[in-house]
Amino acid sequence: MKPEGQPGAWLPAALNQGHAYRDRVRPADLVNPSGDPPHQSSLSGFYAARYPHSSRALWRQRLAAAEICRNGQRLQADGPLGPGDRLVWHRPPWQEAAVPGLPSPLFDDGDLLVIDKPSGLPVLPAGGFLEHTVLRLLERQVAEGQLDAAAGLPRPVHRLGRFTSGLLVCARRQATRAWLSALLRESTAAPPAAGAAPGRCRKLYRALTAPLPASLAVGSCRRVTTPIGRLPHPLLGRIWAAGGDGALAAESDFTLLERRAEGCLVAVVIASGRPHQIRIHAAALGAPLLGDPLYLPGGGVRPTVLPGQGGYRLHAHRLWLPLPGGRQVLALEAPLPPPLLGSADGASASDPDPMPG
Repeated sequence: MKPEGQPGAWLPAALNQGHAYRDRVRPADLVNPSGDPPHQSSLSGFYAARYPHSSRALWRQRLAAAEICRNGQRLQADGPLGPGDRLVWHRPPWQEAAVPGLPSPLFDDGDLLVIDKPSGLPVLPAGGFLEHTVLRLLERQVAEGQLDAAAGLPRPVHRLGRFTSGLLVCARRQATRAWLSALLRESTAAPPAAGAAPGRCRKLYRALTAPLPASLAVGSCRRVTTPIGRLPHPLLGRIWAAGGDGALAAESDFTLLERRAEGCLVAVVIASGRPHQIRIHAAALGAPLLGDPLYLPGGGVRPTVLPGQGGYRLHAHRLWLPLPGGRQVLALEAPLPPPLLGSADGASASDPDPMPG
């Protein structure tokens, strides 16, 4: 069954080929600050600390199933570790959930390739997805001749959350990816003026949030500058949230487009590219994305929920991108999904800044 609101072809749930997760034991992994015998000195303790989504008992079961190698030797029982030990967990094949397929590119100049990523499709292999990702699907298109193999493999320059839809920029040349990655992390707060030399990019999103404060008038903007760092999380060890360790400066401007019975339609301009930035800043504003199961008002997190769980509406709608080696700016737009269309759409005045002509 297709999830609601996702048109087009879908990839059915299917088994993958499994995956090998590689780790190397560092001296710090064997040190217990309390001075007591370190629980991580055993294989099961190391894995339970490194990957807290699984208990020590479950890691012992994986050892008994001969899924783990140490220094090239397959093990079947728990045991001690030493600094420099090389570990490989051979995760058996697992079934990946059905996902929407990859649409035709919106733009392709032989180096840059931009797609309108559908909600529900992961960008890179991680967690429960290995084959059902944008990267793997691009690899298949190259192998099957749908994309020019001589031009090289387009690789994503940045990430969008699994359930975030819209503009995803890929590049074939490594130098282009490095340059664009820096631009997308630190964009400007205003679109490039006509005829001006391009500097950094500009990104404009649409989203649905929980009700915003009644004092915020339709058409007005609220800036959020809450730093984003990592907080402890029982399932992942650490998770990006408001504040936390190593907090990075972040800036988002939320413009209220219209109020609805269930929440608010907003346009969001981000002047930085931190992980889960819009989800975290909406929560910090007191109005998490409508249906977001993870982030709480204020920017905290629910301890039983993972970042990859969906239910929210967030769309990378427009992008102004300076092209390499020149003064030209590439202006791109991914059509809005129906739930994110506003009553003023079609009049071009619904977003905070019209796309430069």
